[in-house]
Amino acid sequence: MGKYFGTDGVRGRFGDDLTIDLAASLGHAAAIVLGRGHPRPRVLIGRDTRASGEPLEQALIAGIARAGGEALLAGVIPTAAVARLTNLYGCQAGAVISASHNPSPDNGIKFFGPDGMKLPDAVEDDVESVLDHGNGDADEAVAAQSVPDAEERYLSFLLDGVVPLNGLRVVVDCANGAAFHVAPEAYRRAGADVIAFAVEPDGANINDGVGSTHPEHVQEVVRAHRAHVGIAHDGDADRLIAVDERGELVDGDQILAICALEAKARGALPGNAIVSTVMANLGFRRAMAEAEIEVVETAVGDRYVLEAMLQRGIAMGGEQSGHLIFLDRHTTGDGILTALRLMGVMAATGTPLSQLAAAAPRAPQVLLNIRDVNKEALDEATALWDEVRRVESELGTEGRVLVRPSGTEPVIRVMVEALTEAAASAAAERIASAIRATLSL
Repeated sequence: MGKYFGTDGVRGRFGDDLTIDLAASLGHAAAIVLGRGHPRPRVLIGRDTRASGEPLEQALIAGIARAGGEALLAGVIPTAAVARLTNLYGCQAGAVISASHNPSPDNGIKFFGPDGMKLPDAVEDDVESVLDHGNGDADEAVAAQSVPDAEERYLSFLLDGVVPLNGLRVVVDCANGAAFHVAPEAYRRAGADVIAFAVEPDGANINDGVGSTHPEHVQEVVRAHRAHVGIAHDGDADRLIAVDERGELVDGDQILAICALEAKARGALPGNAIVSTVMANLGFRRAMAEAEIEVVETAVGDRYVLEAMLQRGIAMGGEQSGHLIFLDRHTTGDGILTALRLMGVMAATGTPLSQLAAAAPRAPQVLLNIRDVNKEALDEATALWDEVRRVESELGTEGRVLVRPSGTEPVIRVMVEALTEAAASAAAERIASAIRATLSL
């Protein structure tokens, strides 16, 4: 990670970590770097529903204009739509103003290249080198061109070749975020009977007790309406968590397994391989091994998943958090596209989601986020790592431990898998206590 760019763009609290001047400098630098060779580079901008989105958008526009570029505005639209539309409109770059699943006071800016791919580390470094020497002022408004058909073109892309969902009743939680209109519309046009909620954004309620980080609401509504499936998106809709017809959670590991098994059965899984991260559940790993599907492991972050997919020629990959990438359809994680694919398997096979998910049963897993600690000193915390090794030794081959700093939040994440929930919880709490004892601020 660089000075400004983390694992998913530049992110932080609006007005403190992410200022108007920084946004203008980012727009200026990105237009220069990604627009090299173009006399008037074009940058497509999309945003989620946070109140800070519009001032940050205006700052990006000003920075792009100072670099001799032109901004095209797609308005409130999912991250994956910006990736797709950047390429469709022939732009040199795409910019997304969103902090994904983070609370509304946060925001972020990330960029896509002209091919709809997230920027490689080297290009982000290049942007930072220009940024450090650029002019960050954003003291006047600059006109930009609106793209009124952006959502419709994105919908056409999503629905191209989709399996009809007639007969499926789906509940969708849009997190009061970027997908509040387009996700329910996509599922309706695909033929589903849609029950949508968290579709009334007010600038401050994005992810506020709703969305993929609070799937309990979808679980309740699925049970109440006897729906076949529930879908919970995050603020920028690049991921989802699903709920089966019984109201039970189906996470990204299980969705990836369902899609991989279905593709293999059709002979459509290149190399019989998929990509996942170190967070992938032990149950998922065992299910893929039994199906003779290779799992290529990466660090956490969809950018690393994509990198491995491109290197190995693998078409499918994703994360437990619900970020899934299907390179036969898109260049980045798209929660709506993933939901359509998952529901397509249900519709095509006539199989309930609970039965599909049972093919990759989850091993008990406990996740803890430890706050108010110095994550920068994690690598050197000898006493902590001694405790981690003791826990790993006690769990043996029937468990797993992962301790890592978050790339998007000021926390250290602890993940423990074990034969029972109680054993996993006890081990995770031991490690959490060691982190607090050694790294408290």
